[in-house]
Amino acid sequence: MSLVSPLNKVLGLGSAKEGAEHWWVQRLSAVALIPLGLWFAVALAGMEDMTYSSVVEFIRHPVNSILLILALITLTYHSQLGVQVVVEDYVHASTLKVVTIVAVSFTHILVAVAGIFAVLKIALGAAV
Repeated sequence: MSLVSPLNKVLGLGSAKEGAEHWWVQRLSAVALIPLGLWFAVALAGMEDMTYSSVVEFIRHPVNSILLILALITLTYHSQLGVQVVVEDYVHASTLKVVTIVAVSFTHILVAVAGIFAVLKIALGAAV
């Protein structure tokens, strides 16, 4: 006869308590993308033409480059969170799940860094 209750047997093996935080961060990033997306759509609609030189001049404005970088960071983070949820829900092999989540995370980081680098290169003086 054991004096250990069933609750004590499974203590520590329950929820990781990260699901609610993941859900909130995904919702907050979606809310942050609303004004950034509206700004981007209005800014593109307000451009006279879409030539290379006019786009470079648009990116060279400090406010535009800062908002573009914020949009890139928020968009790639939101995308990474969403793809991670899909992988967690539909990939059942634990090893493949971990490898896929790591690959997805590194891919999103690579995309974010490449985008930020491109914006900074243009904003800080790339030749037209």
